[in-house]
Amino acid sequence: MDDFSLAEHQFMARAIALAKLGYYTTSPNPRVGCIIVNDGNIVGEGFHAKAGLGHAEVYAIKQAGKQCVGATAYVTLEPCSHYGRTPPCAEGLINSGIKHVVIAMVDPNPQVSGRGITLLEKAGITVRTGLLNADALALNSGFIKLMTYGQPYLRCKLAASLDGKTAMASGESQWITSNEARRDVQRLRAQSCAVLSGADSIINDNARMTVRYFELNEILSSIDKNNLRQPVRIVIDSKNRLTPDLAFFSEDSPIILIRNTLENDDKWPHFVEQVCLPLAPNSRYVDLTELLRLLADRGLNDILLESGHTLAGAFIEQNLVDELILYQAPKLIGAEGKSLVTMSSLTQLDQAKKMTIKDVTMVGCDIRITAKFN
Repeated sequence: MDDFSLAEHQFMARAIALAKLGYYTTSPNPRVGCIIVNDGNIVGEGFHAKAGLGHAEVYAIKQAGKQCVGATAYVTLEPCSHYGRTPPCAEGLINSGIKHVVIAMVDPNPQVSGRGITLLEKAGITVRTGLLNADALALNSGFIKLMTYGQPYLRCKLAASLDGKTAMASGESQWITSNEARRDVQRLRAQSCAVLSGADSIINDNARMTVRYFELNEILSSIDKNNLRQPVRIVIDSKNRLTPDLAFFSEDSPIILIRNTLENDDKWPHFVEQVCLPLAPNSRYVDLTELLRLLADRGLNDILLESGHTLAGAFIEQNLVDELILYQAPKLIGAEGKSLVTMSSLTQLDQAKKMTIKDVTMVGCDIRITAKFN
């Protein structure tokens, strides 16, 4: 049992709930919530809505005004201590007159971790950490992994029949899962920094890979529509098979084409960037580790992989996937259908990729299984 009171748990739970209001808009910045409490009453609230806008503490301090003096702030992430697009939040808390700060989790960035706390304590503010830490960690898987390991958090989304097939032998796959499951995938896209796919998926399905926000009324009703954004769309096209006439290029949002050789930029829309990456050793395919390193360098920390069985299998085979989200439809396709993933290096049972199932939920008539790799 921790040393925090029931009221303090409730206050931090409110800050966590506020942070979730930025779930689909803050990327690639972390989701953060803050409340200010004076004499047992909440006098200020705020959350970070979008990169470039004020941090959670800024809005909470503004709302609380003079009631900050002697108050306690509850923040889901350690207040920043450096100048970026906005001034340091630690300084804002100090200047407001707040006397106590409760923090759910310390900043995972090793270069700044603890500095915000140090600034607060040097100013005479008492600081306690760890309240609802697990809830705060769950808010920002991508941000935490990038800051801790220098790699993005990679979710792999797959859809299959109950017998584990992703398509008929002919390649027909639209639609295995229900409308409800496909809307749920739109939610996954909306929360991600980037959506990653392969050329086969784009060509075969003439896919756009954008978020169709009109299908997500529950999201639109809870956030400022001016803060909506499309994730960066990344396609591995090492054989230069994509052409500008595809539906994929009709949407004006950032696209990165991963290639082995570059083409003339003039043929592509202005929002398309070509990036040349080397092939993996002894392979005909792009080096996937180098690709994730590129995305990390761009600050893209939460990636959704939506691809066919070959590319999905390659990422899983190389232990590059953190989380698997599988939608299973109540259908049987038979032995000739396309398998869920291709992993040719696995020849013995003890080589099987092991996972821990975190959640099983019905989505429409389909089953959604969320599992993390061990």
